[in-house]
Amino acid sequence: MFFLDAMDAGCRDISPEDCQGWIRPSVSIQALDPKNMAADWLGSLVSINCGPTLGMYQGEVSSVDQTSQTISLRQPFHNGIRCPVPEVTFSAMDIKELKFLDIQSQSGGCKKSACQQALSDPGIMSSGQSGQNGRGGYPAVNLHSNNVPITILQKASPASATNQGLKQPTPKKNGGGGQVKLRDDECFGADMDEGLDTDFDFEGNLALFDKAAVFSQIASTDRNGARSRGTPGGERSTPTRYRHDENILEAKPVVYRQITVSQHGGKEYCTDSGLVVPSVSFELHKRLLAVAEQHGLSLERRLEMTGVCASQMALTLLGGPNRLTPKNDHQRPTVALLCGPHVQGAQGISCGRHLANHDVDVVLFIPNVVKMQESITNELNLYSKTSGKQVASIKDLPVSPVDLVINCLDCHENSLLRDQAWYQAAADWANQNKAPVLTIDPPVSGQKQVVEAKWTLSLGLPLPLDGGEARVYLCDIGVPKQVFQEVGINYHSPFGCKFVIPLHSA
Repeated sequence: MFFLDAMDAGCRDISPEDCQGWIRPSVSIQALDPKNMAADWLGSLVSINCGPTLGMYQGEVSSVDQTSQTISLRQPFHNGIRCPVPEVTFSAMDIKELKFLDIQSQSGGCKKSACQQALSDPGIMSSGQSGQNGRGGYPAVNLHSNNVPITILQKASPASATNQGLKQPTPKKNGGGGQVKLRDDECFGADMDEGLDTDFDFEGNLALFDKAAVFSQIASTDRNGARSRGTPGGERSTPTRYRHDENILEAKPVVYRQITVSQHGGKEYCTDSGLVVPSVSFELHKRLLAVAEQHGLSLERRLEMTGVCASQMALTLLGGPNRLTPKNDHQRPTVALLCGPHVQGAQGISCGRHLANHDVDVVLFIPNVVKMQESITNELNLYSKTSGKQVASIKDLPVSPVDLVINCLDCHENSLLRDQAWYQAAADWANQNKAPVLTIDPPVSGQKQVVEAKWTLSLGLPLPLDGGEARVYLCDIGVPKQVFQEVGINYHSPFGCKFVIPLHSA
C-alpha cells in the first residue's frame, strides 16, 4: 500500500487501521529506501474501496504523493465501469481499504503486457465488492515476499464461478448500474455477451430499409394479382374501394324505393337509411285497416300495438333510463293525456295505461258523453286498474306545467267535435301549458292542427300531414305484408330492428 514503509513476508491486505499516519517502521524490507518506495508502486494494479458513497475504484498507479497524501490511478474503473476521465486522484482520508491486484517489484515487476491485460480484462476489472481471501470481483493477490514476483490469478472460468456462487456482472458504459446489473445477472445468469461496448445504431439500421422500394414491390404484386384475376382478355380490372362502414361482400344494389302505393297521398318521406316511405290517402289507409281486421288484426290488437309503440316513444322523450330509475323515484315524470270519445282517444288511453305501468304519473282527460264506444269502455276499464288518474274537467288538470302532453283529441271522420266546448277548452289548456306535445294518429291535410305539436306519430303508413314544424314518426302496428298487397301496396318493411322510426321530408 502506498504510504507504507513496511511489508511482512505474507504481504497481507492492508486496512485503514494498519496505515494510521501512512508511515510505519520497516520490518522485512528496512533496507529499501522509503523515498523510492512510492516509485516502486508505479504501474501496480490496485483496488481502492472508498466506502458505500464513493464506491470501488480499480486502476494502474500513476503517481503517489506522500506530502499531500494522495494517489492517482490511470485508466480507472468505477464499480466495474470504465471512467470517462483518463486519471483519478484519491486522498488518504477517502480510502477505506486498498488491495493490490499486482505490484511492481524490484526484480523487474510485472510486464507491461500483463498490466495492460489486467486492465483490459472485464472479468478482472469488474464491480464486485472486495472481501477477504480474494473474494469479490477481483482475483486474490498472491504476495509471498519481496523477492518473489507477484502473480495475477487468471480469470475464473464460468464453471468455477458458478461453483463458488459468484456472478460476474457485465460492465456497462453508463454509470450507476452496477448493483442493478449484478441483480440481473443473479436472476438471468452470467453467461452473457460481454463484448457489446457500443450502442446499437438505430438510425443507421433504419437507413438500410428502402421504404419506397418495398411499397413499390407491394404495389407491383397487387397489380399482377389484379391482372391475373381480371377479365379473360387480360385487362386489369380496377378493384373496388370500400369505406370502413361498408360491407366488403358483394351484394345487390340497394333499392331505396321499396314501397309503392296505388293511391299516392301527395307527399313522400324517407327514413334515416334513405328508404322512401310514401304517404297514402285516408281512404286507402281506412281500407288497409279494414282488410287487416278481416284477416284477424282486430281493433283491440291495433289499439294495444299503438299503445305500446306510443308509450315507448313517450318514455324515450321523458328521458328513458336517465329519468326512470329507482334512485330517482322522487322525480317521477307527469304526463297529461287529452283524449276524445273515439278510436283515436282509445289509442291514447291504451298509451296511458302502459305509461302508468312504468311508474309515470298519468292524468287522463276524457269528456263525459252519453254513449261511448265499446273500445273506449274496455280501455277505460283497464286503465282504472292502474295508478293513473282520470278527470272529466279541464279544471282538474295540473296547474303547473307537466313533462309531456299527449294529444288524442282529433277524429279523422268527425271534424265537428272541434266546435264543442270540451274540445276547445282542452286545446287551449294544451297550448297554454309549457310542456311539449305528442300527437298520436294526427288528422289528414285539410284539417287544421288546433293543438301545436312537437312530435306526431303515424300508424303503419303516414297520412299527408300539414307541413308544420312537428317531427313525424312512424310506428309498426303489425299489418302483414300480404295485407298490403291485397290493397295494391307493394310493401317492404322500413322499420328494421325498431318499431318506431323517424321520417324526414323527401
